[in-house]
Amino acid sequence: MWAPGCGVLASKTPAFPADTVTSQTRGGGRCWTLRAVGEGRPCIYLPCREIGSTNRALLPWLLEQRHKHNKACCPLEGVRPSPQQTEYRNKCEFLVGIGVDGEDNTVGCRLGKYKGGTCAVAPPFDTVHIPEATKRVVKAFQEFIRSTPYSAYDPETYGGHWRQLTVRTSRRGQAMAIVYFHPQKLSPEELTELKASLARHFVAGPGRASGVTCLYFVEEGQRKTPSQEGLPLEHVAGDQCIHEDLLGLTFRISPHAFFQVNTPAAEVLYTVIQDWAQLDTGSTVLDVCCGTGTIGLALARKVKRVIGVELCLEAVEDAQVNARNNDLSNAEFHCGRAEDLVPTLVSRLASQHLVGILDPPRAGLHSKVILAIRRAENLKRLLYVSCNPRAAMSNFVDLCRAPSNRVKGTPFRPVKAMAVDLFPQTPHCEMLLLFERIEHPNGMGSLEPHGPPDDNTQEPRV
Repeated sequence: MWAPGCGVLASKTPAFPADTVTSQTRGGGRCWTLRAVGEGRPCIYLPCREIGSTNRALLPWLLEQRHKHNKACCPLEGVRPSPQQTEYRNKCEFLVGIGVDGEDNTVGCRLGKYKGGTCAVAPPFDTVHIPEATKRVVKAFQEFIRSTPYSAYDPETYGGHWRQLTVRTSRRGQAMAIVYFHPQKLSPEELTELKASLARHFVAGPGRASGVTCLYFVEEGQRKTPSQEGLPLEHVAGDQCIHEDLLGLTFRISPHAFFQVNTPAAEVLYTVIQDWAQLDTGSTVLDVCCGTGTIGLALARKVKRVIGVELCLEAVEDAQVNARNNDLSNAEFHCGRAEDLVPTLVSRLASQHLVGILDPPRAGLHSKVILAIRRAENLKRLLYVSCNPRAAMSNFVDLCRAPSNRVKGTPFRPVKAMAVDLFPQTPHCEMLLLFERIEHPNGMGSLEPHGPPDDNTQEPRV
């Protein structure tokens, strides 16, 4: 069953085991493949071929690495399991449509992609990755919309009203519900009454038992872009946000702010980041695509300074509040596109001991960000978090490619990688990859601190 917005394939099967790392040939080059036992599902890709073809000086080192690490270009440290295997998703998006039984205003997961001709929606009550608290909200919302005269929105005819329900929950027992509704030709007075009725349902009516602590309403007409973040949110009941506890800190989460969907597994991931970053009190952390500030703030007490960059204004405001609420005065957050902000920031921080943390969306980062990081020679260590390594491949290659007129600065090279199972019951993992700046520009120095290389010539880029 495809869960829209969740990006996962939900099933009633046990958790996928994932503890075997192998390598295999893809497209003529050797790449990493992280396999699940008995499943053969790839999770990590980083072809040596692409790195070697863009930086010939790295070829001797790559050959040595392939020999050491089963034909991979750096050690693969397996898969860290999620502490919670079921009911782990703290954010779920559900469509409203015609159910598989023909019932209108069914809230749940579309059984296939709309482009494939499937519009039927199945309720999520039998899924194992969605929490019971979320299912209670879905049930209460479904009961409400079925009591109204308004039908589900039809993507084929563009008629109907109810479009989507987003539910965010926290381990504190809080729940946020965001309702998306196409107003069609309803009058302002009709919409006002509908919102008041929705609020009464969840605050004092039958929906009160669902545990919703904050409720939002969004009027969504025909989408001009795939993103919903630009749509105005109307707060109709309860609190403005929810709060979550993570690694001893408290985080405020607004409706559109990014927060990892599996909080216990995120704690595993952030702990590994802390270990691999090798921070001290002289370090400055540059946290790119920082969301609500979770990674940077989790590291803040160990470093001199944290500087976060995030596109979503709500998330930046949350990060600033989170820093104050956790008594962390050495963190600052900037709102804007990473490709606009990072080049200026790294120039301004040229005298600092920088450590970079990149946690971009699925598509990876704009090349301007990677090129700015390459130019920042004071940034020696970089941790890249990716939920789609294939999409981020160009970032990995640009970090490692030979210097040129376009790419300035000493290259990086991959040191080690790990997967963290943020999405149990699915074929997906989050990848963490550590890059370090090459100490010797010819790229042939060992990663271990024993002596310079013998050959100081740099081969040309191909």
